[in-house]
Amino acid sequence: MESAEQIKAIVREKYGRLASLNEAEASSCCNSNVLAAIGGVFSEDYTTLPGYNPDADLNLGCGLPTQYAGIRPGDVVVDLGSGAGNDAFVARAETGAEGRVIGVDMTSEMIERAERNRARLGLANVEFRLGEIENLPVESATADVVISNCVLNLVPDKAKAYAEIYRILKPGGHFSISDIVTAGEIPPRLRAMAEMYAGCVAGAISKEEYLRVIESAGFTSVSIVREKQIVIPAELIGHLIAAVTPEEVETMQKSKAAIFSLTVYGEKART
Repeated sequence: MESAEQIKAIVREKYGRLASLNEAEASSCCNSNVLAAIGGVFSEDYTTLPGYNPDADLNLGCGLPTQYAGIRPGDVVVDLGSGAGNDAFVARAETGAEGRVIGVDMTSEMIERAERNRARLGLANVEFRLGEIENLPVESATADVVISNCVLNLVPDKAKAYAEIYRILKPGGHFSISDIVTAGEIPPRLRAMAEMYAGCVAGAISKEEYLRVIESAGFTSVSIVREKQIVIPAELIGHLIAAVTPEEVETMQKSKAAIFSLTVYGEKART
């Protein structure tokens, strides 16, 4: 398995490439390979949500975190792994002109694309910052709400990521995060593939471990508000199966290996 810095470099390279594609190209397996194709399997329909902007939707999410975020007019919302701005713009529609939305992404190409989208929409109270989730460029006790969509699984140090979320939330603030978790044993060599890591599969951990990380960070009232199993079509990963031995496939089948999309809610205590 690659080091944390190697993993980040893989993610930057692949998401940077996606940021340079137009919407049709980004959703095409032929152009962006496994990453965008897997994203198309995971993604939810945003098109009916207020604030939705098609130029910002690269089909990279795995849930609708704003749906469960309880965003109120005037709230400060921080979107982690904001990409081209999709969730940030939906959050802006809920927090209104009197609120504020800060998007954070570690890929400069995504920041540039999000900023172009923001400028076209004329949104003065939305901004995008370059930075890593494990070391957020956001002051402590800034956010009323933190959202994120299919990004925390890409972070090598998830405990540090959730500690940072706790730090930037105001007392009494909360998060709504959609993410990918696993059940059963995914073959190690499949996990080690760069496309499967950047495609939100290889970096995912079990649901039980995921919830332990959140609770260990100090959050209360932690609950799963939505859960669904993700089925990746066999033809999509067919060319990857050659990298896995028959024994590994048998182990995966016996363990009932599966991938799930979760939306998790949690609160930071007021005192």
